[in-house]
Amino acid sequence: MAHIPRISETEWEIMRIVWSKAPVTAADIIADLVKLDPTWHPVTAKTLLNRLVRKGALGFEQQGRAYLYKPLVDERSCVNAVTSSFLDRVFGGSLSTMVAHFVENRKLNSRQVKELRKAVDGK
Repeated sequence: MAHIPRISETEWEIMRIVWSKAPVTAADIIADLVKLDPTWHPVTAKTLLNRLVRKGALGFEQQGRAYLYKPLVDERSCVNAVTSSFLDRVFGGSLSTMVAHFVENRKLNSRQVKELRKAVDGK
């Protein structure tokens, strides 16, 4: 399996856009970020794009004056890596402890309970 880079919370926002729209220009990424949160600054976004390129999470191709970004890692692999890390750090690797924690501490509606039962029964 390819190396999955550690992606920060703010980098995840960028990656979600790239995963959903690739190939996508920096200008389009910035526009989408500003729609989500008007406090996003273009310089910050460009810094994070460069960091994601250095980490190996993104690749790019220059087309004229624009840069088209594409993911070099797939979303599912990144989600799996981060959830495994979280499970190990916070719950000592125990999935049942984590699920019990969330069931006890979150208000679940009937649809969510059904989805959870279906997921458990499917295993």
